[in-house]
Amino acid sequence: MNEYVQQYFTAKYWADLTTDFWQALHTWKFYKELIIMTAGMCIGAAAVYYFLLPGHLIVGTISGLSLVLNTLFGGTADTFSYWVMGINAVLLLMAFFLIGNEFGAKTVYTAMILGPLVQILDRVYPYTNLTHKVIEAPEILAQLQAGETVLDMHGNPYLLSRAGEVLEQVKDSVMSAGLGLGDVWFDLACFVFLVSLCQTIEFSINASTGGLDILAKIINKYFHFDIGMSVTIGGAAICSSAFLINDFRMVVIGLIGTWINGIVVNYFTATLNRRKRVCIISKENANIHRFIRDELVRGCTLYNVTGGCSGEEHTEIQALLTQDEFSALMNYIRTNNYYAFVTAGNCSEVYGLWARHKKNRASGKVELSAEDLKDIENARKC
Repeated sequence: MNEYVQQYFTAKYWADLTTDFWQALHTWKFYKELIIMTAGMCIGAAAVYYFLLPGHLIVGTISGLSLVLNTLFGGTADTFSYWVMGINAVLLLMAFFLIGNEFGAKTVYTAMILGPLVQILDRVYPYTNLTHKVIEAPEILAQLQAGETVLDMHGNPYLLSRAGEVLEQVKDSVMSAGLGLGDVWFDLACFVFLVSLCQTIEFSINASTGGLDILAKIINKYFHFDIGMSVTIGGAAICSSAFLINDFRMVVIGLIGTWINGIVVNYFTATLNRRKRVCIISKENANIHRFIRDELVRGCTLYNVTGGCSGEEHTEIQALLTQDEFSALMNYIRTNNYYAFVTAGNCSEVYGLWARHKKNRASGKVELSAEDLKDIENARKC
């Protein structure tokens, strides 16, 4: 462990890191993932700005934990931001040390752009357009311009728009039908759907939205829970701390939302990574094998099997394909009128050589990289 920490303080480590970063800047993968990360964070920013903030939702976030600690230690609005920055700084350091440099660097980027993206949404289309209406009230306008807080008959504050107009609240939240007619579950459902989609996008390219997601990734890596369960565990632990300062009902709703968040993340992750495990038995197995290898540019495994009824010897082909590749294979079999027995099942997680083959397909044939051959040799030694 001591050697592991010491490597971060050597000149060679930082020289290698700089070289790797410079090389990454000259690859399409870097810019493609930059676009994906930004698009994912746009979805996350929309979830936070249009549903979390106006709906006053309590979920398992770093902001929620910071609010609890700030309240318990008698902090002010100013010290709240220090708690947020301090906890995020610790988690970002943990991301670099416990997950890896790539994950840490990507998470720094996503964490940095969340605030600006929320501000852009606030300027382009404020959520008050959906929850407030403009009224003519010169006296209230003068008070607001003087910096005073003015409440309406329902106890909600009047707001001053950027155009200098008085805004009166007419809805509890974006999904509410009016004052007193809101249902927090609608806001929670929309928030969870969007933020889960954002998390899945970031996790798929070895990044995160920061905060809670760093904790979830650590749980996923070291305790081997799936990523959805990791999100639920980390979020529930943080959300439960809100029992110390918040309304019981809202905290329970937050816990349920955190649990649903984990389920939806798992669903999106499984859908995004879904592959088809295909088993084929046919007298035309040589042609089918050739099509998979040369046209789809995928590897496959051949098994000698015996029919339980006929006792005949056959060769079974087993391959892992994407949905598009599976469709192409079935079209090839139908077009050539091959009589074949085909079974296919969904496989949501694939590791090892299959995932790497796509990096070596430019030549039009399946090739093993030096990294693949090294892994195979290590496996043989074991």
